[in-house]
Amino acid sequence: MVFEDTDFLVFLDLYPLLLGHCLLIPKLHFATVQDLPENLMASCFSLIQKISFAVEKGMEAEGSFIAVNNKVSQSVPHLHVHIVPRRKRDGLKGFFWPRAKYSDEQQMREVAERIRKYILG
Repeated sequence: MVFEDTDFLVFLDLYPLLLGHCLLIPKLHFATVQDLPENLMASCFSLIQKISFAVEKGMEAEGSFIAVNNKVSQSVPHLHVHIVPRRKRDGLKGFFWPRAKYSDEQQMREVAERIRKYILG
């Protein structure tokens, strides 16, 4: 256990990407970010900020990688945030999946509009 408050736990990952890799979880069960109630969102992100600072300082890292898988690639069906210390040439290569390209600016506009309609309702 690294940290605990009334709503969240932070502990070391048993199979870390790099030493110091922490997992932040809510104490109550929420499967995904979308399920986390709005009243916990600010405290969750405030804690992510605090823990990432502590991980970087405590592990003498140059930065950190912060990630949340939502459904796909989520090995445990409970919301968890990965906070991983990073250093240049630490062996992790950017993102862990191949990148895609938009065919042109029109396709980018279409994709943006498809997403935007669900933001605006």
